[in-house]
Amino acid sequence: MKLTFDDRVEAFRSEFLEWLATNRPTAEEMAADPAVSSAHVPEWARRWTRRLFDAGWLVPGWPAERGGRDAGPIETLVYLEELMRAGVPRTTNPQGLGIVVPSILDYGSPEQIRDFAMPVLRGEKSACLGMSEPGAGSDLASLSTRAVLDGDEFVINGQKVWTSGANYADFCFVFVRTDTTVAKHKGISVLLVDLATPGITVRPLPEIVHPDHPDLNEVFYTDVRVPASNLVGQLNNGWAMASGSLAHERGMVWLGAVLSLENDTKRLLAGAPASLDLLPADERAVMADGIVQSYIDSVAARCLGYRGFAKLVRGGTAPEQALMKVFSSESQQRLNLVASELMGGRALDVGPGRGPNGGHHSWFEGYLQTFAGTISAGSSEIQRNIVSEKVLGLPRG
Repeated sequence: MKLTFDDRVEAFRSEFLEWLATNRPTAEEMAADPAVSSAHVPEWARRWTRRLFDAGWLVPGWPAERGGRDAGPIETLVYLEELMRAGVPRTTNPQGLGIVVPSILDYGSPEQIRDFAMPVLRGEKSACLGMSEPGAGSDLASLSTRAVLDGDEFVINGQKVWTSGANYADFCFVFVRTDTTVAKHKGISVLLVDLATPGITVRPLPEIVHPDHPDLNEVFYTDVRVPASNLVGQLNNGWAMASGSLAHERGMVWLGAVLSLENDTKRLLAGAPASLDLLPADERAVMADGIVQSYIDSVAARCLGYRGFAKLVRGGTAPEQALMKVFSSESQQRLNLVASELMGGRALDVGPGRGPNGGHHSWFEGYLQTFAGTISAGSSEIQRNIVSEKVLGLPRG
């Protein structure tokens, strides 16, 4: 077992940390216009994205012309870990950078890469992902938003929901039904849609934690005309892109989930002794058990993530990746519930560094936010189905 990195990786880490120290956005910049509570892309975020791109630190594993430096997977892991430890977001458009752009690079035309993917990488545009619908959440094959070819244009009618960032995105990577005569998963295509196109209505959904600054949206498409040249890949090949898109997201999310779980575990442990002393003996034992379990979960999550990552680096398959989404999101939920119950009324108090970009939110607000984590990128229920069928080989129930 090797628990350290070699000299080459450590040199890479040092180079990045040195660059980060002199180029990162300041805490004042981020706090003045926090990404999570903005109905727009903050200007500091656009500048920061371009700075990362120009220096080859936006996506280190990619070539220089796409914002990278041809780094290997282990260097990329170290880069992401240090960026998250520094409390600096790599992007305020995670769907655009983590899902939409890689999908366009994988399947798009040279013109689509030039006009849609590259502007996102340079911080000039923001993208959102149009997948979920009122009747098709984690079950993408049930989507009903239609796109009918009319000459050299597609005409879109339908509705998307839970579309993160649609209220400030420039374009959407939209999954639509283009053939109703075949099996559901075979009649899906993807279109790049400029959100300024006539016929599009974006309606933000109020949120419990940030009611004044929503990020989730309903998007309505009424006779929206999109150039046929905006079709990504082949007609009716959207199912393959859906699998690729979610793989891009899950491939990037496990480390952030683990670090978030570890950070919250440290904060819980720091405040636990004083709170435990206030409880009767029987309640103290129950809460102590919950705290210890949260610590065990955080250690297990990192081991699970590293195990799967090591398999992928060696070119193998990693069932751990399928387990991480469920385990990390539900562990985070359990931890925040334990903290809320332990703190009682004080769980409603905000604390330094507990919010987005170093802002503030309470343990109870954190608990409410964890429900999004068990739903987004495939709900826990759907993930369990995937694990049972694809990993364990169990028959469909």
